[in-house]
Amino acid sequence: MRTAAASSVGQLLSAALASGEETKSSGQNFSSSSPPSFDRRTQEVRLLTTRYDPPLFRTKEEWLARAQYLRQHILVCAGLWPMPERTPLRHQIFGQINRRRDGYTIERVYFESLPGFYVTGNLYRPVAASSKLPAVLCPHGHWNYGRIENNEICSEPGRAINFARQGYIAFSYDMIGFNDSMQISHGFGGEREHLWGINALGLHLWNSIRAVDFLLSLPEVDPNRIGCTGASGGGTQTFLLAAVDERVKVSAPVNMVSAYMQGGDTCENAPNLRVETSNVEIAALMAPRPMLLVSATGDWTKDTLEVEYPAIRAIYALLGAQEKVHATRFEAVHNYNRESREAVYAWFARWLLEAQDADRFKEKPFNVETPARLLVFHGRPQPQGVTGEALTRYLVGRAKKQLSDIDPNHEAEWRGYKEDFGLSLRHALMAYLPGPEDLLSWRVGGDVEGHVLSEQLILSRKGWQDRVPATIWRPQSILKGRGRSLSRKAKKSSAGRVPALAQGVEGTLLVHAEGKDALARDSEAGRLLARLCARGHLVMSIDCFQTGSARSAPRKAERYFTTYNLTDDAYRIQDILTAIGFLKSLKVEKVNLVGVGQAGLWCLLASSQAEGIASLAADANGFDNEDDGSFLKSLFIPCIRRAGDFTTSAALFAPRPLLIHQTLGVFKTGLIKSIYNSLAPSALRVEEGKLSGEEIANWVIGQQK
Repeated sequence: MRTAAASSVGQLLSAALASGEETKSSGQNFSSSSPPSFDRRTQEVRLLTTRYDPPLFRTKEEWLARAQYLRQHILVCAGLWPMPERTPLRHQIFGQINRRRDGYTIERVYFESLPGFYVTGNLYRPVAASSKLPAVLCPHGHWNYGRIENNEICSEPGRAINFARQGYIAFSYDMIGFNDSMQISHGFGGEREHLWGINALGLHLWNSIRAVDFLLSLPEVDPNRIGCTGASGGGTQTFLLAAVDERVKVSAPVNMVSAYMQGGDTCENAPNLRVETSNVEIAALMAPRPMLLVSATGDWTKDTLEVEYPAIRAIYALLGAQEKVHATRFEAVHNYNRESREAVYAWFARWLLEAQDADRFKEKPFNVETPARLLVFHGRPQPQGVTGEALTRYLVGRAKKQLSDIDPNHEAEWRGYKEDFGLSLRHALMAYLPGPEDLLSWRVGGDVEGHVLSEQLILSRKGWQDRVPATIWRPQSILKGRGRSLSRKAKKSSAGRVPALAQGVEGTLLVHAEGKDALARDSEAGRLLARLCARGHLVMSIDCFQTGSARSAPRKAERYFTTYNLTDDAYRIQDILTAIGFLKSLKVEKVNLVGVGQAGLWCLLASSQAEGIASLAADANGFDNEDDGSFLKSLFIPCIRRAGDFTTSAALFAPRPLLIHQTLGVFKTGLIKSIYNSLAPSALRVEEGKLSGEEIANWVIGQQK
């Protein structure tokens, strides 16, 4: 099947391949059935209300591997990988309210989770304590009055009071933007912050981690008996904290763990967090520690006993801990009412108080103090602290320092950098190199131009229904060396895969920012292709996501879009890796990678996830890699800057040969040069100007050693 692109490129190839007998095309149509008719990624947009199938794991090992990945993923998405320094809390406890006759006291508390950034709340303590005590964190939901909400649907003070009466130290603390926590708004963070992994969810999670630190700083707290419970948004905080902090020994997320509603607030949604996962899996990270799921008939947890709980219990069973998870449901609206609280009291008493008669832990009547007596800064000056942009500057500066402090000459430090930031980059990109068993391919056309066989393909990954158009150009020298000729074109195998005609040859994946057909319009790219084919390279090019023939209507950016969906640029990086995986499945001896235009940046990032690339020639395209605005405009991938973007990618690619050209003085390579200078100085070439197609081809060919 002849295409305009194949014909135009063929003219370039014919000029370059002037030796040998030209073979005419037979005009045979090589179309085959059943490649995906569309790319699922262009039409499926996942939302916070998308219904997710409950997870199914067959073995303990399978779950443990998944659990390790998910814990790391949560921390990366929250901007907490590598884990920040735990700076001094400088906690202040004051203003005791004496309710000794009722068995408890209340104090006002604030401490610094970050320098100048305060966590605020109330500490409820039992009056009589002769030994170490268990402690309970009480994050609140999105009630109108936050931690001081008190009505029949939810009483945050009532819960803390009853915990204190039962023998716990209870800490009830503010969400950001509620009550005393007013340094920044509850909806803090936009796309610029998201580049650095800065978001409201991450700040809330860090506050909760530091709240555990605060409780453990109290001499009367037993470090082996820490619990956490909250409803609604507080339920989200409960299972997120329990997922990443094993100091939480018992938990009870209330009215939140659902397969079809993942949390409707900014503090519950961080970019990338729920791409290909859901709260059911995240909550299951509590296993094998005791967890109670409390649900209600009047909200999105109405099916917990039939859907979410069995899936989570199956995971507990793999760990031999099915008795440590339980679920209960009440006839109620979205709540943390008395019935729900009493179920939690009994569950916590069983595991934290070792009570044999846990049912006796019923709620006693209580009186709630006025807001003026509970608010931390009522009648008291608020300490000076960071706000808004100052907080962003601090967090960005902290991340930059972690990146710039790396010394490639210090082996342990260098290894730690690659492990920490390499993992962070992997989770930011969420892309992988598929193996032969993960790939599908269809040959949908072919032609002969000059001394080259061009084949039109569709690539896909099993289970993804993605669709990556590709073209392979095979010079006659490759085919003759295998007893074939251009007139004996390869037929598609019964498995839908292109036969491995490339074993032992040099291959190059050539990615153009405008798609593979642009090779015919871009004379320099065409000469690059022709030169590589003339030297016996098998060359492949693809239409990355939303480029060339793969372009379609833009996806609709729904609320919290990036929490559930990868960006276009992230998908383009995946398509490059899919193509590399395909070339490797053809037994190509060496795979070189060349990116033209903006695709040079995609290739530089993709190279970090594929060890099998022999060399990389990346067009920097005059991209300012020190300007957040450049990333927002043309390379938006959440967490990419926190992960070290191109520096980390180059660090993972080193010491393999790397060419970066067209830096135009704005694509900074100082750290990249430092890395290569310590590992393989001669393997890096940086050019400020744009190299010609022939110069790039000659560099790639020169790496054949």
